[in-house]
Amino acid sequence: MRSTRTLFNSAALSVVMLASMLEANSAHAAGKITLMVGGYEKQIYLPAKLAEGLGYFKDEGLDVELLNEPAGVDAENQLLAGAVQGVVGFYDHCVDLQAKGKFVESVVQFSQAPGEVELVSAKHPEIKSITDFKGHNAGVTGLGSSTNFLTQYMANKAGLKSGDVTSVPVGAGATFIAAMQQDAIQVGMTTEPTISRLLKTKEATVLVDMRTMEGARQALGGTYPAASLYMETSWVDAHKDDTQKLANAFVKTLRFINTHSGAEIADKMPKEYYVGDKEGYVKALDEGKAMFTADGLMPEDGPKTVLSVLSSFSKNMQGKQIDLSKTYTTEFVKKVM
Repeated sequence: MRSTRTLFNSAALSVVMLASMLEANSAHAAGKITLMVGGYEKQIYLPAKLAEGLGYFKDEGLDVELLNEPAGVDAENQLLAGAVQGVVGFYDHCVDLQAKGKFVESVVQFSQAPGEVELVSAKHPEIKSITDFKGHNAGVTGLGSSTNFLTQYMANKAGLKSGDVTSVPVGAGATFIAAMQQDAIQVGMTTEPTISRLLKTKEATVLVDMRTMEGARQALGGTYPAASLYMETSWVDAHKDDTQKLANAFVKTLRFINTHSGAEIADKMPKEYYVGDKEGYVKALDEGKAMFTADGLMPEDGPKTVLSVLSSFSKNMQGKQIDLSKTYTTEFVKKVM
């Protein structure tokens, strides 16, 4: 009897110990925050790697891992699958996902312009306007990505029908450049430093420039909030302390960008991001860093512009009532000291 009781007590103790170990491992895993970046070598998403380089995550006591995913739509899928806790990507995904019954929100708004450019291959001087895209291939980072959204909007606005332009997912950087060199795409939307690389070699010219707020307004009809830290609303509500720390780190990073030169910012970035041309990288930063907000706040008129753009072409938006107030929050950035 005593032997049986001892065996039972030992088994119970083992179960308790195992449960404690699992709980400890779970707590450790919960302490690490993984963010998927839609191409962290792109200057539009520079705040992610810059915050890491400046040590702002560590200053907040955060263990943050940055993962790279060249296409924003794939980063979005990783978030919905629960593989990551947040995405550094375009705010327009928050609006698009609500139409699909998913609630994600921009927690820190990095930029107030897309930072994107529509390039035309030098092999195709006949393409002088968006209307001329008909029958051609348009390069985008991925199908369902923000570059795809913007390309579809501009084509629709120019009077082109679905199917007139073929969107081809080519990523950014070397893969985008190769696609244009090989004539797999005749036009394409991309960001710095890919833009400068193609302009420098005269392999492409700029047709639509959305690197500035004014350029975005001309192309899209208003302020277009783009790069952001977005997260599932349910995660934010359950992890307010960690969310606040992330907001602290990123707002401080935006302040650094706002108060330092392109050269000073570039010195904090990995050298491989220069792609062998630091001078060009710095020049692009100096000319484009005004796209970044100084405080992480959502531009007041921005969400309505994004909704208008998406509603003009997206079947997902048809017949859907979108509550824009649930696509972003200013709760955390307003508390940053």
